[in-house]
Amino acid sequence: MAREFSTCVEYGLSLSKRIYYGKEMTPAAAAAAMTRSISSKSSRLEESYLPTSVMAYAVIPEPELVDNPDVPSYQPYVHGRCEPPALIPLQIHGAVAMEIDCCFDNANVCFSGAWRVHCVKASRKCDVRIAIPMGEQGSLLGVEVDVTGRSYHSQLMQAEDANDSEKQSKGWNGRLIKGSLYSFVIPEVGGGSTFSIKVTWSQKLLYHEGQFSLNVPFSFPAFVNPIGKNISKREKILLNVNSGGGKEILFRCTSHALKELRREAGKMGLLYDAQVLTWSRVDFNFSYSVYSKDLFGVLLQSPFLRDFDDRQMFCCYLFPGNNQSMKAFRKEVIFLIDISGSMKGDPFESAKNGLWWHQHFSPTQTGYKDVG
Repeated sequence: MAREFSTCVEYGLSLSKRIYYGKEMTPAAAAAAMTRSISSKSSRLEESYLPTSVMAYAVIPEPELVDNPDVPSYQPYVHGRCEPPALIPLQIHGAVAMEIDCCFDNANVCFSGAWRVHCVKASRKCDVRIAIPMGEQGSLLGVEVDVTGRSYHSQLMQAEDANDSEKQSKGWNGRLIKGSLYSFVIPEVGGGSTFSIKVTWSQKLLYHEGQFSLNVPFSFPAFVNPIGKNISKREKILLNVNSGGGKEILFRCTSHALKELRREAGKMGLLYDAQVLTWSRVDFNFSYSVYSKDLFGVLLQSPFLRDFDDRQMFCCYLFPGNNQSMKAFRKEVIFLIDISGSMKGDPFESAKNGLWWHQHFSPTQTGYKDVG
């Protein structure tokens, strides 16, 4: 599936050379925006055109659809169909923004941007395929789409409806292309129109030698930059970090120039906001460490800002600290959790007493240390 996707994009880039951008644009400038480097061509096709940021593609079943909606070129009619349909990367207009909330080793990412169907005749329509690459152990949480005169949003499907083909046919036609790369289709978007997308997903931070690292796909290929003069391009990244404890956060490094907005024990807010000449060519990377001389952890964490069901999160998270003289240990722990509140009072106490009795009087040696 990944190889087919890359093949469709490669064909789409070839078809996009038919587009005429006006006399003020030289052929050299257009060619530079629509070609790949020699090193990219020599790499495996399956990898060379897979997106490294949220991308939108015009789905082209017939080559004759391709033209500039503002400046028609009236090219000769092209017979035949594209099987499978070609995918032309759409240009990003206006601004791209990300809001990232980090807590423990989890990050919720909210990406928003706007694209223009710059490659289809104004009198015609085409489907648009959206591709969403997510970071480490990425999981899609929600999608919102605004097109001229209509809007779409994702919603959770009940377990009993998962095998209902009729209800699934009304969905997004979404699928995983490879790993954490998710894709879906927006139907019938008019040539020359602009649409906006907001995507939310969760992913993991990596932890190594006392340092947390976050990597979010944010590298845009050159051919999504609008061709023209005086087109504003703005990038904005708002990053909120919550270490989960009241310990100081030590900022390490970042790929984009972040400005500190606020800081308190265990929390930090940072912002990157800039007008750019071209869209970002590198992923967003950020790393930090938590200063601690002692072992500490958190059991109950408040919900994230954009948590759809506003739930609290139960977890056991231990920071090893930097005390080299501390001796490592291993203990098993039992957690008894009443998530519904139905065991409040005597039933809950009886369950705790039963576990305590088993711990102290079991004929076999157990490794249990605590009952919570």
